[in-house]
Amino acid sequence: MTETNNQSFFYKIRNNSLAFVSSIIIGLAVLLAFFAYYIAPDSSPNANNQFLELSKLKPGTEITFIQLPKNTKISEQVFFNRLLFGKTYNFSEIPIQSYHISQDKLAIVPFTKSNTFIKDTIYFPLSKIIKDYSEDRFTENAQINKALSKIIITKTFYLGSDRFGRDLLSRLLLGMRISLSVGFVAVLIALIIGTSLGSIAGYFGGKIDDFILWLINVIWSLPSLLLIIAITFALGKGFWQVFIAIGLSMWVEIARVVRGQVIAYKNQEYIEAAKALGYSHFRIIFHHILPNIVAPVIVISAANFASAILVEAGLSFLGLGVAPPTPSWGSMIRENYSSIFFDSSYLALLPGLAILLLVLTFMLFGKGLREVFNVRSY
Repeated sequence: MTETNNQSFFYKIRNNSLAFVSSIIIGLAVLLAFFAYYIAPDSSPNANNQFLELSKLKPGTEITFIQLPKNTKISEQVFFNRLLFGKTYNFSEIPIQSYHISQDKLAIVPFTKSNTFIKDTIYFPLSKIIKDYSEDRFTENAQINKALSKIIITKTFYLGSDRFGRDLLSRLLLGMRISLSVGFVAVLIALIIGTSLGSIAGYFGGKIDDFILWLINVIWSLPSLLLIIAITFALGKGFWQVFIAIGLSMWVEIARVVRGQVIAYKNQEYIEAAKALGYSHFRIIFHHILPNIVAPVIVISAANFASAILVEAGLSFLGLGVAPPTPSWGSMIRENYSSIFFDSSYLALLPGLAILLLVLTFMLFGKGLREVFNVRSY
């Protein structure tokens, strides 16, 4: 066995600069998406904290908030619950312009963008917002200010806010989770269906092959986007329905390639020997043929991953993707495309740029894999 054959998959990737750099970017994107709720400034479910008075803030804007405790008590969340669904807060936040202490009350001026309106002052009893407050324990303003510093905080909107006053950076991070999830689920569905049908058609031939090949040609002849929309309407609008619809439209290319490869390998001498030894058809296909055709399937899957991200963004832009308030890059563009020629154009350009970079990365990764495995174009 040659030295090249002994090289591991990861060693080959490392020696190919295009595949290596792309894999690092994809790995970072996966980590950011996976830990999005721990990284995002707004870790509420779907990063959906809305402050209409903070609509379309400029990137880098700092806003002061006061955190008012809620009457309902919320139990502490476990790590995986917050990782998957976000953090549930036991307080509500109010953006404020300024505040001062007035006797035993806290006077706050709510935040407003316009200076033409008279800003009403709101008073909160200190006993309602400071834990264990009493005039005997908090005799000086310094003590009160120290307690208030725990509930009056400053937040930075690093990429600004959208028209609903939601943090744009948090929405982008969670949108990346949707894009990577749809790519993974769609490619997994396409692999299962395409590999199964392609291997059955190529191995058994005859009428089975004719039927599966006819089915491949029928699906192949339909416009992908129209097929996905039709499947989405049939399954209903929802999170998983979109993922399944995209996956059900992407298996034909894998099936076609797998079928051709199985036809090429099934007459090899070692396959004939396996048949002579009485091995089952299932074992011959999945243990002796498919491992030898993994390379082209991986390359196609990388390209399909990029296509799935692009299709999901297109469906969300058309209003057929995941339902609000779940953040999706396509829906973020749809919500803000009307402002693309104004001073808040970044609201549509940033998610568009994110789609471009992620799709380009997967396409370059697929190209790198093609060079690593020396796979011909199909």
